[in-house]
Amino acid sequence: IHRQTKVSALETVLTKLHAGAKFGQVGGYKVAGGLHGVGVSAVNALSSWMRAEVKRDGKLYMQEYKRGKPLRKVRAISRAKGTGTTIIFEPDPQIFPEIKFNLQTILNHLRQQAYLTKGVKITTKDLREEEEKSYTLYFEGGILSYVCYLNRDKEVKNKIPFYVEKEINGTRVEIALQYTNEYTETVFSFANNIYTSEGGTHLSGFRTALTRTLNNYAREKEYLKEKNENLSGDDVREGLNAVISVKVKEPQFEGQTKTKLGNAEVRSIVDSVFLESFLAFLEEHPQDAEEIIKKCIISSRARLAAKTARETILRKGVLEGFALPGKLADCSSRDPENSELYIVEGDSAGGSAKQGRDRNFQAILPLRGKILNVERARLDKMLSNNEIKSLIIALGTNIGEQFDIKGLRYNRIIIMTDADVDGAHIRTLLLTFFYRYFPEIIKRGYLYIAQPPLYRLQLGKEIEYAYNEEKFLKLQEEMTKEKRIKKELTGKKGKKVIKRLRDEEIKRLRKEEEIEGLSEEEIKRLREIEVTPEKKINIQRYKGLGEMNAEQLWETTMDPKQRIMKQVIIEDAKEADEIFSILMSSEVAPRKRFIQRKAKTVKNLDI
Repeated sequence: IHRQTKVSALETVLTKLHAGAKFGQVGGYKVAGGLHGVGVSAVNALSSWMRAEVKRDGKLYMQEYKRGKPLRKVRAISRAKGTGTTIIFEPDPQIFPEIKFNLQTILNHLRQQAYLTKGVKITTKDLREEEEKSYTLYFEGGILSYVCYLNRDKEVKNKIPFYVEKEINGTRVEIALQYTNEYTETVFSFANNIYTSEGGTHLSGFRTALTRTLNNYAREKEYLKEKNENLSGDDVREGLNAVISVKVKEPQFEGQTKTKLGNAEVRSIVDSVFLESFLAFLEEHPQDAEEIIKKCIISSRARLAAKTARETILRKGVLEGFALPGKLADCSSRDPENSELYIVEGDSAGGSAKQGRDRNFQAILPLRGKILNVERARLDKMLSNNEIKSLIIALGTNIGEQFDIKGLRYNRIIIMTDADVDGAHIRTLLLTFFYRYFPEIIKRGYLYIAQPPLYRLQLGKEIEYAYNEEKFLKLQEEMTKEKRIKKELTGKKGKKVIKRLRDEEIKRLRKEEEIEGLSEEEIKRLREIEVTPEKKINIQRYKGLGEMNAEQLWETTMDPKQRIMKQVIIEDAKEADEIFSILMSSEVAPRKRFIQRKAKTVKNLDI
């Protein structure tokens, strides 16, 4: 019995807020693993029923709940061997009308937890279908295995990954890292097994120590001469894949979402642990150290070249007032809140867009062909690409270290490409560009994808647009049926009925809704009318935006009152990062596996 609540410890944990959840190998109950202290008690409150079973002292104890309220006290129901806890619950359908668990989301989270708590085996079973699916997650190497998993399809620089685990003043630090030939940084930081997407003091301590250690080593071994600049933070993090995990007794998380660690003392602890151990690693593995340093120096040279190119671009932008003759057709509004930029594929579509737009708030930037794949290119190469330069100048934010969201000239940036394979590729290249170099634009919800129609259907004077195959088939049926209905009703047998029908009532007939004033026999006759093949509809399949005239493009894709757009959001940063690496990097094997895995789910492939 709990001293304060006067009920069992099990009931306290399942019904009281801030009762806490603990984990830790040494000594047990060492660090807290929750953010708000409401986890299992909140699940209980939001479940129509819950049952908890606990094995201990040779017995199996059980307690049941209904919508968070215990039905009876904890009681022993049988003998049992071993120890363990089982929680079974059903989300309340009154609160969650649609209950559907995503297996992949659950597995991703559990896999992460298995990496972070080495030696723990997690078994997951999916019993929703006839054929049971079972998954076992066990990683003896912990976060070292995690880094190897992240780099499983990449060319690594240091064949032996770095790993350290050490505790100072009750704070346990665990770091694993490995460099690859990629140009982007992939670092995941955790505090008490909680993913800190915004980083915090543990990440700051790691980054500071990494830069200082590599500079000291490069100077000592004369990779860097006196005349050479020090390596910057960006230089030493290019191609880095790392996992940082700290266990803190009293973690202080910042912000509303609590995804940033704020404990000041953790910075110096991580700095100290990593600096000492990583320097020793470099000394013990000189070949790996040389590969790492060489990559950092190449990155530094590219950064300096990019800086020169960027300064040139900025000077050009200032001189031309960010106007690109023949490229950017700017809007008259200078208020970013009310301005939008359409990034359009090709000059033909750009011409229609320029003619059809509202010049007051819509700017058009046509791109020529496929832009550079920035996943495979450094910043200096990017900035020498004309299409990339045009886009950077049009955005107005600068790029890299000088990026400033306050300079953004449009709060709606809309990617508008053809509805074919080439259009999809260009769209993916642009998404990679924004994700890697302008993530703040995505985070603020400023990036959109236009949804131009696939089909135009015309029957007489009636015109409809279909944005997907399902809508296309439905419109075909409805438009043909309406024509047949009208023809039947103009015959002798239908004259009496047609006098009592208006156009909107005919449309209601298509949706099989009742119409007042018609007898059951008349309604039955009208519904028996079937689509006949001789009633032809003029169908146009839009392969490219250039096939639409200015008026059609405005009506279907650019008119704020009628257009359909998809907002680009990042729900899972780790998954997004992995997907971009798989699809856009130079490594072929992971992309091939991805295609093979997803091939069966593709419908209406336009090739």
